[in-house]
Amino acid sequence: MRTKKVNFYPGLKKNALPFTADDIVCGVDEAGRGPLAGPVFAAAVILHPDRPILGLRDSKKLTAERRDELAPLIKANAIAWAIAECSHEEIDTINILQATMLAMRRAVEALSTLPTIALIDGNRSPVMTIRCHPIIEGDDKVHAISAASILAKTARDAALVALHAQYPQYGFDQHKGYSTAMHMERLREHGPCPVHRRSFAPVRAAMAGTLTGETIPFDFAVEG
Repeated sequence: MRTKKVNFYPGLKKNALPFTADDIVCGVDEAGRGPLAGPVFAAAVILHPDRPILGLRDSKKLTAERRDELAPLIKANAIAWAIAECSHEEIDTINILQATMLAMRRAVEALSTLPTIALIDGNRSPVMTIRCHPIIEGDDKVHAISAASILAKTARDAALVALHAQYPQYGFDQHKGYSTAMHMERLREHGPCPVHRRSFAPVRAAMAGTLTGETIPFDFAVEG
């Protein structure tokens, strides 16, 4: 039975690819920029051209069950993969954007095979010793970035479930730290715990006793 050939770069035109056949390409993505608590995670993946993984796409468009099915397949079949993070303390010290870039760089530097170019989801790239190329919506266009998206998301979700065991009153296992109505209510009731990001506006408001019950968009949460 013939294996279905997978296009690793379905959203990129062949004549516009930012690399050559001699390059070793890794995909990079993050998970956890928007939440009010916990670390931000990043993953880097070098897919094996002869070991296709069907069903790769933006992790946000997959169910949790499907992500959990794909993550071990990615780890088993990729040439190399790595997951890294930046803690809530680092986020509060250097800001969420710089912490995200640092987590991405750590993930790439942790790969067992050194890539020559990193394809980054989004419109920004971390500063690294290898070439980087940002791709808007790359997590749904480039399979290596999709794979990184899945690994970063599953790793972060697992970390938030572990934090729930430490701080069960916040429900981290349900909302994963995002500013849902439930999280805002618990934050208003209990105040921030040690893993809440003090640089985010809702957490500062909770500390000051001025937090409302409304869900707060990510940009306001960071910049407000």
